[in-house]
This record gives sequence, C-alpha cells and structure tokens, in this order.
Amino acid sequence: MVRMGPDVPLLNEYKQEFFWKRFPQTILGGPRFKLGYCAPPYVYVNQAVLFLTPWLFGGIGTLLCQLQLLQELHAAVLSGMLMFAAAAGVQALALYAVRRSGAVERLGVPNVLVDEEEVEFTHCVSPETVRFIAPGKRFGLNVVLHTVLAGLLCGFGTWYVFLGRLTALYGSIGVSLVVFVLTWVALCIAEYSLVVNTATETATFQAQDTYEITPLTRPLYIFVFIAVDLADRFSGPVPELQVASQVLHVLFLFLPLLWALGMLSPLDALLLWGMEQALVFGLGGSPMSSNLRLLWMFGISVGIAVCNFFIPSTLGVVLFSVSTGFLLSLDLSQVCTLCRGSRRACRDHAWPPPPSAFGWNLGCRELVLYLSLLLVAMAEAGLVHHFIGSAPSQSLIKGPQAPVSYLLLILFCLCWSLREIQGAYVFGGVFLNPLYPRGMSSVQTFKQRSKALHVAAAIRRVLLNLVSPFAMIAFLSMDKSLEELHTASLSVGFTRAFRVLWQSSEDALLQMVVVILVRLSAGDNTLPGWDRLGTGVQLLLVGLLIDRLSQFVAKLKFTLTVLVTSWTEKKQRRQSAGTLLSLNASLCPLVLSVVTLSALLSAPLLPLFTLPIFLVGFPRPQRCWPGPVGTACPCPDSIFYQQMSGSLASALRTAFARGSLGSLAPGSHFLGRFQDRMVWIMILERGYGYCTVNIKGLELQETSCHTVEARRVDDVFEAAFERPERLGFTQGLNVHWGNVLTPCAALPVRVYSDARNVLSGIIDSHDNLRKLQDDFLKSLVWLLLRYCVQKHKGLLWSVDEGPGGGGRKSQSSQLVQTTGQPVESIVVESNVSSQRFRQDSSSLTSFGDWSDEDDLFGPQQSKRTVALVSAEAQLGQTELQTGPSLPGSVEMDSLFENMALSALQPLQPLGLGLGMPAVDKGQNTEIFKESPGSLPHLNFSCPKSEVFNLPTGWRTAPLLPSRLLQLRPLFPEDWFRFTLGRFGPAVQGEASEDMSKGLKEDEALKELHTQVALSCLISLGAESAFTSPSYVYRLYCGDVPWTEGLNWLSSSKELYQLGLRAFRYSFKLLFDQASLGPIEGPEELFSTLEEYERDWYIGLVTEKGWHNSVLQEKPFLFSLGHDLAMGTYTGRVLSLQEQLVQVGRLNGEGVRGQWANLSWELLYATNDDEERYSIQAHPFMLRNLTVQAADPPLGYPIYSSAPLHFPCL
Repeated sequence: MVRMGPDVPLLNEYKQEFFWKRFPQTILGGPRFKLGYCAPPYVYVNQAVLFLTPWLFGGIGTLLCQLQLLQELHAAVLSGMLMFAAAAGVQALALYAVRRSGAVERLGVPNVLVDEEEVEFTHCVSPETVRFIAPGKRFGLNVVLHTVLAGLLCGFGTWYVFLGRLTALYGSIGVSLVVFVLTWVALCIAEYSLVVNTATETATFQAQDTYEITPLTRPLYIFVFIAVDLADRFSGPVPELQVASQVLHVLFLFLPLLWALGMLSPLDALLLWGMEQALVFGLGGSPMSSNLRLLWMFGISVGIAVCNFFIPSTLGVVLFSVSTGFLLSLDLSQVCTLCRGSRRACRDHAWPPPPSAFGWNLGCRELVLYLSLLLVAMAEAGLVHHFIGSAPSQSLIKGPQAPVSYLLLILFCLCWSLREIQGAYVFGGVFLNPLYPRGMSSVQTFKQRSKALHVAAAIRRVLLNLVSPFAMIAFLSMDKSLEELHTASLSVGFTRAFRVLWQSSEDALLQMVVVILVRLSAGDNTLPGWDRLGTGVQLLLVGLLIDRLSQFVAKLKFTLTVLVTSWTEKKQRRQSAGTLLSLNASLCPLVLSVVTLSALLSAPLLPLFTLPIFLVGFPRPQRCWPGPVGTACPCPDSIFYQQMSGSLASALRTAFARGSLGSLAPGSHFLGRFQDRMVWIMILERGYGYCTVNIKGLELQETSCHTVEARRVDDVFEAAFERPERLGFTQGLNVHWGNVLTPCAALPVRVYSDARNVLSGIIDSHDNLRKLQDDFLKSLVWLLLRYCVQKHKGLLWSVDEGPGGGGRKSQSSQLVQTTGQPVESIVVESNVSSQRFRQDSSSLTSFGDWSDEDDLFGPQQSKRTVALVSAEAQLGQTELQTGPSLPGSVEMDSLFENMALSALQPLQPLGLGLGMPAVDKGQNTEIFKESPGSLPHLNFSCPKSEVFNLPTGWRTAPLLPSRLLQLRPLFPEDWFRFTLGRFGPAVQGEASEDMSKGLKEDEALKELHTQVALSCLISLGAESAFTSPSYVYRLYCGDVPWTEGLNWLSSSKELYQLGLRAFRYSFKLLFDQASLGPIEGPEELFSTLEEYERDWYIGLVTEKGWHNSVLQEKPFLFSLGHDLAMGTYTGRVLSLQEQLVQVGRLNGEGVRGQWANLSWELLYATNDDEERYSIQAHPFMLRNLTVQAADPPLGYPIYSSAPLHFPCL
C-alpha cells in the first residue's frame, strides 16, 4: 500500500463511469441505455420494444379477459403462447446473426471488455445490432429451456395480475391498477433477463456463470410468488393463505429494488443455504465442509426423518432416532479414510496425523468406544421410555422428568463455568480471567501454571461428552409428546432433538435448559400454544431463536464498531463521516431493521465500501465461498505454514476439547499470531468428538497496511497475555472490547523461530577469514571420510537434495504436499553462477528490508560467460543457462541475444586453438592427462583402507603436481588421522587398535585424500587466504568464479556438492566461533560437524533442500544473504521450538460482512484497485487481514489447508 488515509477514493474515475453504466442495466434486467458513446436511435428503440413485449402480450390477454371474450385460463395461455413465439424468434435471430458475422468466440462468455467496446451499427437488424442487443445463449439446451420458461412466466404472470383477481384481494380498483402496473414492470425485467440479455447481478456468488444459471434467478422468485397465489386459488377458503397472497402481491412490487440491492440469493447460493439451514435447524446436523458432503448428509437426514414418520411404534422411533442421531454425528470421513488406507489419507489431509493418538484414525479403540456408547444410549432410551415414559403423571415439577430437569440445569451451570475459566477473558470478553496464567515466556512454565485449568477442563469434558448426552436422552425418552409422534412436525422435531444432543452437546444442553426454565416458570399453569407444539418442536424453535439472537448481537456490535470508528479513528474519518453518522442517527429504526432482517435471514450485514452504509447481503452458506476449501496463492513462505499446520492442529484439538477457545460453532473464525506469522482458522464442521477446520496462512511481507493491523493485533494480545496476574477491577477490563478480535488462549505449537543477524564484523574480519581456509579443508576431509563410510553402508545422501545438509536419503517423495502449494525448488548445479543463488537467506517474498537483490531496473536475464560456454561444449550440459563472469571481463548487451561479450569465442586464424589456461599440451608432461583407466593402482598398506578409497575420477584433476606440492603443508594431517580413527570403528565392526593404527599409518590413503582435498581447494579458487567478503558470499551461493580445475570439479556432481557443502560448513564454523568463541580441540570440532550433519541444514532458501528440511522439521536451518540496499551481509537462523501461539476469536459477523462487501466490490463493481478504501488498514475491523484471508481469486492467502478433521474428545 502506497497511499493510506480517509481520502482514498472509493472508486476511481474509470470505475465510477463503468459502475454508472452497469447499475441501470442491472435495475432494468439487461437493457443498455447508457453506452458511453453515440449510438443510433434504433438501438434504444429496439431494446425498449423488446422490454415491453411481455407487457404487450399480457395486456392482450388481460383485455380479452376483461371484455369477457376469453376466460382467465384461456387468456393466460394465449399470452404465454405469444411470448413463447416471440422468445423463439429472438433466439433464432441471435443465432442467425452469429452465423452471418462469422464470430468464432463462444456465445455468452462473460467479458467485462464487451461493456467497453464501441460497436459500429449499420442498420436496425444488422448482425452487429442483433448481437449487441441479444447475444444469444451458450448452450442449445438453454435456448429451449429459457424459451419455454419465458412463455410459462408470461402466461402465469398474466393470470397472477388479472384485474379481477387484484380487485378481489384488495377491494379497490385504484390499488389494483397500481399493483397491476408495477407488477408488469417486474415481469418485464425478469423476461428480458431470461430471453434477451442477462444483466450482471449485484448478488453474485460465483466468479463465472459457467452454466448460465443467472438468467433463471429472477424468474424463479416470481414463480414462488405465483405458486402461493395458485395455492390460495385452489385450496379453498384458507385465511392464512389469503393474507399471505395479499402481502406477497405487495412485496412483488419491490422485487426490482431487492434485485438491484442484491438481497435475493442466486440459485446456487440459495440452494446451498436452504439445505444448510434445513440440515442444522430442522434435522439437527451441522454445516458441512464441502458442497458434496452437504448434499449427501442432507439427503440421508431427510430420509431418516421420513422413516421416523412411518415407524408405528414409539419405542421403535426412540431407538431408531437415538442410533441414527449418534451415527450421523460422528466423523464419517474416517470411514472413507479407513477404506482408502492411511497413506492416501495422509496425502489428502496434507499433514501426518499422529498414528497413536486416540481419535485420529478409526481403529479398534475408537470402534469399541463408539459401539459401547451406542449400545448404552439405546439401552437407556429403550428402558426409560418403556418403564417410565408411559407413567400417568407427566408433570415436570412432580413427574419423573423433574430430577432429570434439575440435573440438566446443574450440568449446564457447571459446564458453562468450567468453560469460561479456560480462556483469557470471561463474560463475553469484557473482563480478564484472573485464573489464566500471564506473562509466561517459557512454554514449560506456562504448562505448569495451567495444570489446575487442565483438571477443570477434564472434568468439563467428561460432563459434556459423557454425562450430558445420556441425561438429555433420558429427558427426551420420557417426554409425553412422544405419544403424539405421528405428525410431520413432531417427527421432525424429535429426529432433530435426538441428533443434536450428539452433534452439538453444548448447544443442545442450552436449548433444553431454556425449555425447562419456561416450563418451570409456568408452574402448574398450561401454555396451550406452547405445549401443543411438543418438546421436539420447542427445542427446534429455541435453537433457531438462540442462533438468530446471537447473530443479532454480533451484527449489532459490528455495526457500532463501524459507526464509532468512522469518526473516532482519524485515518478513517472521511469528509462524509459526519453526514453518514447523522443519517444513521436519524434513521436508527431503519438501521436496526436492517440488522434484524439480516439476522433473521442468517445473511451477512454488508457495509458498503466498509462505510456506515448498511445493506442486507444475500443469504449464503457459512463457508461464504463457493469453491472447494484449500485454494491459495502459494509462494516460498507457504512451507512455514505447511510445516506448522500439523502441530497447530494438535494444539487446536486440545484447546477445543478443553473449551479454551469458547463455544465452537461452524462459521467461527480465529486468528493466531507468532512472530511474523498470521494464521487464520475457520471452523467448517462440528460433530460428536470431532471438528473440521481450515487453516490459512497470511503473507509474511508486511505492507504498510498489514503492519498497522499486525501492530494492533500484537497490542490486543499483549493486553491479554502479558499483563501481571494481580489486577484491580478497573485494570481487569478489556480495553480492546470494541475490536473484532478477542484473545482466547495461548497454544504451545512446534514452529520455526526466525532470527536474523547482520554479519558486519564477522564476515569482513581478516582474522576470521584467515581461519576459513583451514576450516574448509578440515570440513572437506571430514565429509570425504564420511562419504566413504556412508557408501560402505549404502546410506549415501541424495545429490538432488543439494549440499546444505542432511546425511539421510531424501524423504521428499514421502512428504505430504498441500493441494495447490507448489514451491519453486532450486538445486545448486555444478559450475553454475546465477543471480538466482545470490538471493537473501530470507524469504523471497517477505522482509523487504532484508532483500538481497533490489534491482532498480527490474529483473534481468543472466549473462552467459566463457566458463559456462566451455562447460557446455565439453560436458554437453546444455541445460545450464547461467554462469560466472571472468575476472576482468566486460558484460554488456550485445546483438547475440542474452550472451555477454566475454562469452563469445573470438575469431582466430585457422589451425590455432584458444584454451584456458594456455598451456602446451604436447610438451608439458606434468599435467595429469591420464584417463581414469590409465591411473596407477593404489597400494594400501592396510586391508581396511579400501573402504576409504575415493572414486577414480576424483584423482584426475588437470593440475600441476608442483602446485599440489606447494599447497601440501595446508593439508591437516593430524585432523585426518583423528577423523580416520573416529570413523574407523564404524566400518571395522569390533574396534581393533592394530587396525586403527594401520589406517592412520597408511601413506597411500593419506596421499589420496590429500590430492583430492587440495584439488578441490584449487578448483574452488580457495588456494590463497580469503580476503573479500563478496568472494566468500559467491562461493557460499555456488557462484564459483572460473578456475582451471573448475571444469573437472563440475564433471563430478557428487564431489562438487561435497566441496560446496564443506565450504558452507566452514562458514558456519566461522559464524559460530565469532559468536560463541573458538572451538577447543578436535573432539569438539568433530562433534560440531556431526551436529551440522544431523540437526542442521546449511544452504540457501532457494534450494529444494531448504524446502524439504522445513517440511521434515529439521531442528535448525542457516543461510547467508546479502542486503544490497544496506550493503551488509546477513545470517538467518531458523530453530524449531515449541512456542506459544496466541489465538483470538474474531467477530464472525464482522468477517462475513467484510467478505460480502469484498465479493460485491470485486465481482460486480470490479473495483480491484490495490489502493481502494475498503482494503486500507483498519485497526478495529482488521480490514486488510480479512481481505487477505478470503478465498482466491478475491483474497490471497499464501497457504490454505484442505479440510482438517481432528478429534475433540
């Protein structure tokens, strides 16, 4: 974000013009009367004629009926047939126009640019004119279907608004005429969108209308109104239906307004929302994590309710309801997991669940527990209903339900109290919890101080999951309304009641307590209307009322937050703030009505542009987004969220079971914070003993808006978790109560702690650099000997993992990859010098201040140099595309595409060759020119020395023996013998002093390793002491300058990787010794190198090994970077630790409201400006973070897990 503040425009000038052209089209259903350019009059006339055509045909039928020439039914049929013929003609004309124009694009494909195209019209029925007015349908089936529906809509619409019918309803000709005219306006709008051209709807759920569902939306709502009127006509004198018909005829007049405001759902959203509401409140289920699961669960639940209706015995109904309610409330996805196998299940869930923990997989223990609970529940329900349910006295105060009722009251109070003390705040987030430990920086100390709360949580868990369900079963089984079960309402009510006590025990307990309190407050008096409903329907209504009331409170709090902060926050105070506040104050009843209506419909409260202008968004499922869960915009930082998702899921499982995060309901949102990481958690599904969540990771690159809101999040968590424990009454208040974030708990999670250091004084110290050469040779000797040991044992590390660390075989193929999370992995190639390796050890997309390569002129392609061209020519490695520049060479853009001039082979006379270095190959016999097959055989004095023999090709370096002899004193002979003595027992079996002594005294073995080590030293250009930090950095990144032995070294990838790895180990030794002090003796050096190999990955963040090490949870990772802006070198250390991740609950209605506005802005207003007002930082609403957490393409989380199912028992 570059520009912040209240003066940021809501819509830029271009979008404003676009919006005011699109919105009238939406109101009228499709006609485009505002084009933005001059068009012939017949374009507007043709659209007006097509718009009024249904009214014309309906008027003909109405006139014939009023003149008593035709009966009502015949007149309606005539109007419908005329409209059918007209619609068929329009579709035929559109198809003819497409064929005449020879258009190749598919019909009906939505394209925003079409609204901006300037069409050249020739005459009133030219192909261009016809295609502009009536683009046609994409599918032939829709041509037939929409044409038939147009005829039906016109016919039934004519019948719906006959003047005789309207006069009979209202008894006034004047009112009837007004209703007649306005009703036909709505009918014409629906017909135009169905037949001619469909307008973009403000209520948009899908980003693309693939199957042309949008044209059916407006006719569907009209058919619903007509269906009620037809029911009133043919059902006889039913007062309720007549009143409903009168009200709906008036409400019909406001359909254009409701369509324009986007309050009526599209068909797909309406269907999903309707099934979800029926499943939750009518059948006792839970919102599902996917559309397929929702459809499947809805069908099964409806089938069970129907079966209950036809079971003749009440005992059979009770047993069937208890058993099916328990089974459907379990995590049925575990059955699929069991069928598919655990390996495939791990891949699908994107994180490996603990195999030994209870509940993660459906095993014998789980089956025994579930079967025991089912048998006990059925036995209790059957016995209680058989022996007590038929007792004559059924009074709640004196009957057998009395003790169970009081038990339920006690259980509710205990469970509520024990849950409240588990979180950081109590009483709705108003007061700090004095029992919650605060100021704990150590995880162990935090766990120790939380033991008392854990005991209370265990008691609550037993009461809620084991005691409460059986108490509620006893209460329902002895209810007297079971005797009147065979009615539809009672059948549905008890099906839901026996299901919800398992599906959501806490909510069911609250609902039963409310019903009991109502009965106790009535005493011996009867409540005829209430008692006639039956206990099952009473619980259904109470559950619906509690849900809507909680939504109203949350929406009201969100409304007040938007209103108050629009004035109190200076950066949110626009010039219109005072006017908007005055309007909201004067229209307070209207604002409350909007909030109430959105709560009743379970629809999001939409703040337009996040301003205090409130609208009712269209009802949609709790998940808010139509696509599958798990879509993200991945980047290299995604691996950190992928790594922590498994540990976070385990921590969430414990927190959910203890009640630390409050009451759990699908649609709840939580925000976690640790260092620079933001985790967005959404509950998708809830059942008995399990919960399904989606974990999203937000970007680590903190923009200005992101930083402002992240700082406020830190303040909110600090006020809750960092304050001293002993507080007074005034200090115990939540000063951030108006924020959408309410802190809940701190969870111990295994995450990577990120530490960064500026290496000034370390990498540029000459004293440190002098030690680097010696440490390099010692590290290389250690790695060569270890290579031999690993080769002997058959445990060589995979070259593809890169030289960073890890002596085991690559496990990357076994890693669980999250859907849609590809990370570009880069392996260090031999002889490759590339700018891609000059990356900072920090993330490629985060921490801009630590960026290594801030290219002012944008990314440039790398130059090809002599070393690379020579390597390609000699080795045939055509895949290499980048290389190092020769010292002194001048690189500039040339006519030869991307090659540097230094990479071009110069012209030379015939017969002459140019080589580097220039040596006389024919006369100089000191050069190693032997092929591997002609090398002399090594005569080892010790039989075990053959284990430590190196590959033959490693001895063929094209170097002068004199150079090797000159560098001979640099070889650490004492270290070689010490290391050989330590590695010797690993290959000898039983340690033998004579054998170890023989290895150490084997001169041939020593000379072999001396030659290979010094050859690597020369080939890497490290024969002289390091004096330049830039040279050290280039070598660390694998950017090796050209040397005469580099081609030889690069020909053996294993040796090259070992050399580069040794250099990185030596630099890590330099870093550790500069920070912690010098290493004392070979023992400490040996153990340090072993620790590097076992517990560290030392490399670059761009390498595949770094990515895999994070996912494998390597304890430590180190990388070196270069900050070009600051001119400093940086070191980055990642350490895997158990840290406290602070988690808070977000106002779910605030999130849904902001997401509804985001959907409206991007999908309808196409307001994708990155500096728009609605994405600017808002410390109270967390507006920028909320937009990030939305599903793509509207949001941009960098990580999103698949639905994670984990146990909560």
